[in-house]
Amino acid sequence: MIQLTIREVRPGHEERLRAWLRELGARADEVRETFRNEQAFLIEGPRGLLLTYACEANDHARARRAFETSTLPIDAEHAAVMAAALGDAVAGAPDFEMALDGPDR
Repeated sequence: MIQLTIREVRPGHEERLRAWLRELGARADEVRETFRNEQAFLIEGPRGLLLTYACEANDHARARRAFETSTLPIDAEHAAVMAAALGDAVAGAPDFEMALDGPDR
């Protein structure tokens, strides 16, 4: 199942967030230890910059718990950068959702 998250980027944090996303690309081996099938986009919205993040996982709650309890340095760095840079989530729910292998909603 794919999960899409959209978060406001706090003013003044755009450059650090962009630098972090570039660094993730440079640290691909470490990222592969923790991330699977994920994409992030920075999109200019009417109220400012938005981070749009898509993640595919069989169990998103389990993936979240694994991230929160991870001892990998890259996960701790990622959590710190995101906590500093991101503001409120943009509210919304899918109007259509279907998994290739599983129940439809």
